[in-house]
Amino acid sequence: MFSLTVRDHFMIAHSFNGDIFGPAQKTHGATYVVDVTFMRAELDADDLVIDIGLASTVVKDKLAELNMRNLDDEPAFSGRNTTTEYLARVIFDRLRAAIKAGELGTTATGLSALRVTLSESHIAWASYEAEV
Repeated sequence: MFSLTVRDHFMIAHSFNGDIFGPAQKTHGATYVVDVTFMRAELDADDLVIDIGLASTVVKDKLAELNMRNLDDEPAFSGRNTTTEYLARVIFDRLRAAIKAGELGTTATGLSALRVTLSESHIAWASYEAEV
């Protein structure tokens, strides 16, 4: 399996519901480093997994939808704890939709899987990975 990873980041504010979250029940900020790994069994005709420039642009665009926002104010997240794990899936879903809509070009049609990893710090991160 071949893979190509691009990296970006975004910053949000949010709070959590539930005693398990302790002090994180109060509004707080997070800056996530995001690694998106595109995977395919064979390289395309140009020996690429995906166009790295286009992948970087689309990842940046999808993260911009979340960047510098208080997620508690976003209707799409009403009633949800926007944990790192949950946000990894949200970003995955948005990127998978972009792939299916052709936003990542024809090379993306050969992608078999995608992994989105959000790093909260140098010691904690979460990922979501699935077939596209």
